[in-house]
Order: sequence, then structure tokens, then C-alpha cells
Amino acid sequence: MTIVWVDGALMDEREARVSPFDHGLLTGDGVFETMKIVRGRAFAVRRHLDRLARSTTGMRLPCPPRDLVAAAIDEVIRANGWDQGRLRVTVTGGPGPLGSDRAAVEPTVIVAGGPQPAWPPAADVAVAPWPRNERGALTGVKSVSYGENVVALAYARDRDAGEALFANLAGNLCEGTGTNVFVGLGGRLLTPPLSAGCLAGVTRELVLELVEVVEEDVPIRALDRVEEAFLTSSTRDVQPIRAVDGRPLRKCPGPLTEGAGTAFKGLVGRELDP
Repeated sequence: MTIVWVDGALMDEREARVSPFDHGLLTGDGVFETMKIVRGRAFAVRRHLDRLARSTTGMRLPCPPRDLVAAAIDEVIRANGWDQGRLRVTVTGGPGPLGSDRAAVEPTVIVAGGPQPAWPPAADVAVAPWPRNERGALTGVKSVSYGENVVALAYARDRDAGEALFANLAGNLCEGTGTNVFVGLGGRLLTPPLSAGCLAGVTRELVLELVEVVEEDVPIRALDRVEEAFLTSSTRDVQPIRAVDGRPLRKCPGPLTEGAGTAFKGLVGRELDP
């Protein structure tokens, strides 16, 4: 049994109810944040709530009060007695009509969590055949509209890979289905700029502050010559990439990856809300 928080109340997950007319369910009209639980607390909660506010603005949704969401996060962790795991905050447009128009209602707000399965020490990735639209209406919004990611990740799984990478319409590296990407080229550590269409990941942001990284467009074809690479996300932290489309990278992990991983692990050990 897991205790969840829905619209202001803690309850058994078996008792939780969301309307069949909820706009998040019907149209993908919603945003979310996923954060890891470390030593009984949500990690980097301030940054995650900052991004939740940016996403609700981008989605034109009312943002629930920050203090309310922060308290709900603490309540759910405490009620379940979690020391480690992952937590998700979801905000949707609430019950609405059977179409794209919203109703004049309060948003649905859910806080739920559970265990976080261990990621493998390194990931194989596959390049998805579908590009990201870096000029789309939801670019930079952490939307619940994840159908494209579901299909791309299934494409990667069919090829024995654990993540799919997207190019953008310009033919440059963008991001993974739930990750940001860093690559080592010529001794430099590079990551796509936000203008490439990637999500402003919290772990990405922290790595940029911890080690020397250049935000630069990377042609997707350059993956054939990267020396090392890694993924970042709120649950993977810094995960080395072993192979791209079945081609092993020369270094896994390479020195740039090891440096970023060590720096990030040290930060988590020192501070839970950096």
C-alpha cells in the first residue's frame, strides 16, 4: 500500500480517484516533475519547483502554491517512511470537455512515489528516426504528453538499448526520452544548448555548475566520432553511455564522464537542496 496526495488530501492509493474527464488523461494537458528521494528528502526540490512553475506557465496552467506542493512532498515521503526512492508531482488541467478546450476549474494536483529500480552502470542508446521539434509550442515544457517518448523508447528496447536519443529538425543532437546528453569530443565536454529543443534538466543544470561544459550544437552525425558520452536525469544522475546504435564508444566511462559523476555524487553527499 502506498500513500499518495491528491488535491490536498493524503489517501491510500487504492482510494485515490481522478475524474475520467480529467484533461490530463483526455488530452495530455498537464505537466510534471520527477525527483529522487535521498536520505528521506526530495533532492533539489527548489529547482524542481522552479521548473514546475516554468512548465505551468508554458502550458498556460495555473501553478499550485509552491508551499502547498512542498508540504505535500514532505507529507508523502513521511507517510510512506521512504528513505530512498522517487517522487512525482503532476499538475493537470482538471476535469474538462471532450476536446482541447479547458473548463474553468482548479487543476488536479497529485504527489505520488515509490521505489527507484537501480539503473545499469552504463547505457546503450539508439538514435530515434523521428526528430524533436525545437520550435514546438511545448518545447522546454515538461509535459505529460509523453506518447512520442513511449514510442521512441520502445524503438530503443527493440534494439537492446536502454534509451533513445533524438536529433532536432536542424539535424543536431537534442536529448533522450527522459534524459539530457553530454558528449566528449576532442577533449571537450559538450551538451546541446536549450535552443536545440532539449528540456532544461535539473541534473543537467547542476552538472553545468560543477564541471567545465560547453553548450554547443552537436550534429547528430558527430555521434560516430564521440570519444565518450553520458546521460543525466533526476534518477540516473550521471550514467555513462557504452554504445550508440550498437557501436561501442572508445571510453566508458571516459575521464570527462568520471569527473562529472564524481562531482555530482559529492554534491548529493553534501547538500540535498543545492
